[in-house]
Amino acid sequence: MIWEGVSEFVSVAESESFTQASQKLGVSTAQVSRQVSALEQRLNIKLFYRTTRKVSLTEEGRVFYQHCRSVLDGLDTAVRAVTNLQSKPQGKIKLTAPVSYGEQQILPLLNDFMVEYTEVDISTNLSNQRVDLVEEGYDLAIRIGNLSDSTMMAKKLGKRTNYLCASPAYLASYGMPNSLSELSQHSCLLGTSDYWRFREAGKEKTMRFVPRFRYNGGIGLVDAALKGLGIVQLPDYLVQDHLSSGGLISLLDNYREPDEWIWAVYPHNRQLSLKIRLLVDYLAKHIA
Repeated sequence: MIWEGVSEFVSVAESESFTQASQKLGVSTAQVSRQVSALEQRLNIKLFYRTTRKVSLTEEGRVFYQHCRSVLDGLDTAVRAVTNLQSKPQGKIKLTAPVSYGEQQILPLLNDFMVEYTEVDISTNLSNQRVDLVEEGYDLAIRIGNLSDSTMMAKKLGKRTNYLCASPAYLASYGMPNSLSELSQHSCLLGTSDYWRFREAGKEKTMRFVPRFRYNGGIGLVDAALKGLGIVQLPDYLVQDHLSSGGLISLLDNYREPDEWIWAVYPHNRQLSLKIRLLVDYLAKHIA
């Protein structure tokens, strides 16, 4: 009896909806409501405030949820510890990643991973918007830079370097900038961000420009820079080959901002399944 209604209660608490909880559990909304009501009667406490528009935890409900979540996580860990000994990764993974970095770096690695682990299917949404992993049902997110959400767990996968660069043809025509202040005299080509970041005298510095034009795609900016249309600030995975070949020249290296960390992010207090753990380790191994 003590377990009856606990899974239903936790699902409602996390989704803030009896309907969504029923869909997640694969049972009727009426069944979820009956189990939660029976649980409240056994405990002799009110777990939820219910209105026609919203379901929210009471103070007693929040305390009970924290303990129930820990218990269910522990049970999940115990089951996986046993089953993973004789199992192989299988099932679906839902992942989100930034658009440009996802296209250039992540998707090819996901394809390689699925070639190696043939029973794993990865559904990926490339978006530069921060999504709520729990609410939208994502198993994993790839994020770059500072992490602001303390409710998530994260593992470092690698680093990204941003380069300021231009083509030899552009520099031959317009000269090479020798300081940050000289950039305002040049044709600066921007992407989705309306500023560039640097480091001057040990402090972070942002600079805004009136661009000649702007694209919301890095590949188009690389092509524009190669054709001498202006200066760009772009991450290494887009420009490294051109820097090595001499097609682009790195500028103002002394003012370059520190490298940014690339992270694998997943919901807090959730034990990673075998397939997720293997994918995170795979990405960490292959991302420089």
